[in-house]
Amino acid sequence: MRAVAQDTHGGPEVLREVELPRPVPGPSQLLIAVRAAGVNPTDWKHRAGGLFLDRLPLVLGWDVSGVVEAVGFGVTLFKPGDEVFGMLPYPYGVGAHAEYVTGPARAFAHKPAALDHVQAGALPLAALTARQALVDTAGVRPGQRVLVHAAAGGVGHLAVQIAKSLGAYVIGTASAPKHDFVRGLGADEVVDYRTTDFREAVRDVDVVLDTISGDTRTRSLDVLRPGGVLVSILPGGGSPEEAATAAERRIRVETLLVEADHAGMNAIADLAASGALRAHVEAVFPLADAAKAHALGETDRTTGKIVLTVD
Repeated sequence: MRAVAQDTHGGPEVLREVELPRPVPGPSQLLIAVRAAGVNPTDWKHRAGGLFLDRLPLVLGWDVSGVVEAVGFGVTLFKPGDEVFGMLPYPYGVGAHAEYVTGPARAFAHKPAALDHVQAGALPLAALTARQALVDTAGVRPGQRVLVHAAAGGVGHLAVQIAKSLGAYVIGTASAPKHDFVRGLGADEVVDYRTTDFREAVRDVDVVLDTISGDTRTRSLDVLRPGGVLVSILPGGGSPEEAATAAERRIRVETLLVEADHAGMNAIADLAASGALRAHVEAVFPLADAAKAHALGETDRTTGKIVLTVD
């Protein structure tokens, strides 16, 4: 099979198309013929070196949308020919940027017929991150005020939609040119982070989803009400001063690492099928142009997601 691999860490130029043996599904696994696979910031961060994976050679990619080619022993949920989408177990189950990939059956859900593979391939990692932050960790309830940082980004734009589906009042931060986009997702308010300190515009928030970390995470404590929840999806923060401030204000601070999640994928499939959740796809590249996809992503100027397609 064709795959995009790297033998060394570095810039997008280290990615190259290679021929690898087609994998065989083990017990409780699916073999999936990949039709589309999302590209996320974690891909180019791992490509450059660091984070969780240091093994080489390495085939990147966690998002998968495709067709079940074969099933391993014990799989009852899916049959060959089923269209599925999901996230390979993060971080060690990597390998979606290839023509075929294996993964645990319960990491996947049936792809809604209303979604094409590009849309489905854009959703899993980012949508699971948003859902696990808002639903599983923060327990967002109707009427609560939710602040989503980088609300036009890959995770952020899906988080806005998921928070709205939960009945929340949603505030997003984004640059001014992206305000109409974020409002179109359902945000009730949008703050221009380039011209306004969000602490001056936002008060009494129940939940903050921090997709930026650093100073943004620390300043977010100032807008949360007592008993509120700050969920960060990036490392950083955690200083004694932050912990003391959070404890004084009775704020719960959590750092989330996304997990493969069968129930979560089924919930995402239901939202997508109903039209309540849709990925904005900034660009689509063929598998062979993965380096171009990485280069675009690293500009930090994209809206929504980038997707690779596999013929």
